[in-house]
Order: sequence, then structure tokens, then C-alpha cells
Amino acid sequence: QVQLVESGGGLVQAGGSLRLSCAASESTFSRYCMAWFRQAPGKEREFVGFIRWTGNTDYSDSVKGRFTISRDNAKNTVYLQMNALKPDDTAVYYCAADRLGWGSSSPNAYDYWGQGTQVTVSD
Repeated sequence: QVQLVESGGGLVQAGGSLRLSCAASESTFSRYCMAWFRQAPGKEREFVGFIRWTGNTDYSDSVKGRFTISRDNAKNTVYLQMNALKPDDTAVYYCAADRLGWGSSSPNAYDYWGQGTQVTVSD
């Protein structure tokens, strides 16, 4: 069972930046596709983006050009760099791991989830 632990959330003003981290408990992490999702109160969990083991990435239209996902396999860690934050980005952010490695925008494709970290963007 892979453990995923997110960190880096907090309160930031609109236009600001945050970097989230997600640390995995196993070195097999390097073969997984790692994704970020978010969930705002009263809304469904929303795809943010993913990074395959190859380094290929994909993002939702709502964050494309503002958010960047990267990974450091030596540290078993994936990052979400968030720039130009908007109040609509306020949510709990989750990282997830897909053992098959292909990635998807559907949360059903992911085998492991972190506990989430809160990001709040004020006006």
C-alpha cells in the first residue's frame, strides 16, 4: 500500500503562488502516473493535471498556463507549482497515483490517494 502525503497548502492572496508537494512512501513511485485533483465545498472532485513516469504532462483547461506539475523520482515526490492564483482555485488539493502509469482525468483511474491539503485564495 503506497502512502501519499501532501504538504504546502495555505492561505494566499489572489495573484500569488504556492507550491504543493506530495511524498510517496515507495520507490515504485517512479513508474506511476501522478496526478493532482481538487475539491471545493459542495463540488465534485476536479482534475487538475498529471505527470506520467516519462515526464509527459496534461492539465485541465482551467489551470493550463498557470500550474506546473513536476516530479523528483530520487525523492519520491511530485510537485504542483501554482501561479497567478484565483479565488476559484480555493479547494482541498489531493495527489493520486495510477499504478498503470497512463494517467487520466477521471479519479476512478487512480489507486492511491493522499489526505489532501487546503488551499485558500483570498480576494
